[in-house]
Amino acid sequence: MSNIHPTAIIEEGAKIAKSAKIGAFTYISKESEISENVQIFQGAQIWGDTKIGEGTKIYSHAVIGQVPQDLKFHGEKVKLIIGKNNTIREFAFFNPGTENDKGYTKIGDNNLFMAYTHVAHDVVVGDNNIFANNVALAGHVEVGDHIVIGGHTPVHQFCKIGDYAMIGGASALTQDIPPFTLAEGNRAKIKGLNLVGIRRKLDKEDVEAINSAFKKLFRGNLPLKDVAKEILESTKNDKVKYMCQFILDTKRGIPYERKN
Repeated sequence: MSNIHPTAIIEEGAKIAKSAKIGAFTYISKESEISENVQIFQGAQIWGDTKIGEGTKIYSHAVIGQVPQDLKFHGEKVKLIIGKNNTIREFAFFNPGTENDKGYTKIGDNNLFMAYTHVAHDVVVGDNNIFANNVALAGHVEVGDHIVIGGHTPVHQFCKIGDYAMIGGASALTQDIPPFTLAEGNRAKIKGLNLVGIRRKLDKEDVEAINSAFKKLFRGNLPLKDVAKEILESTKNDKVKYMCQFILDTKRGIPYERKN
């Protein structure tokens, strides 16, 4: 195929769409599935049972699908699923799942992973997110949609980040971050709402409802989950319901300080 550089190493059995472009000195495993219009640049490696969706670009020296950095992993059959139109920049490192959890790692569509990002085993990432340089998602992390995480930020195992949240650079997450909020610091704490982000993408009515709920949740004196339950039972706004349910479901806790 004219789109495959002659120095690429492609194991027999790999499924590669005709429009995919495979660069020099790349490696593609026999279990890989490369969809239409995927571009894999010089020196990138695709390992194991890895599926890459249409239009995704994987830049030089990224290592995608290599076995998890988990001492409990013993070579079981696991997967890495990457959706459409993702951009994965240089030296990124993505792992598949483990049999102790989902058995797969799954990436949605239209995400940007900047250089040196790490996605560990059993992570689930939604759509339209931005992960700046050196963001590291530990095992079992769940990331929603329309989230921005600043550079050099590690996220602890099993943490969850809700839709439209923003995490400041050089933070360290050890607890769950509710949707629509802004968090930063080491350890990261909620500082307010991600107003710039939600105003760009949500209706004014939703923004006002979220803002009102946020004030009740984080600026009173009652226990957070009690307030979340009360708001959930009274609100008709779906975005507010989502935020309150996220808080009620948290297992790692919500990192915040009361402000009167």
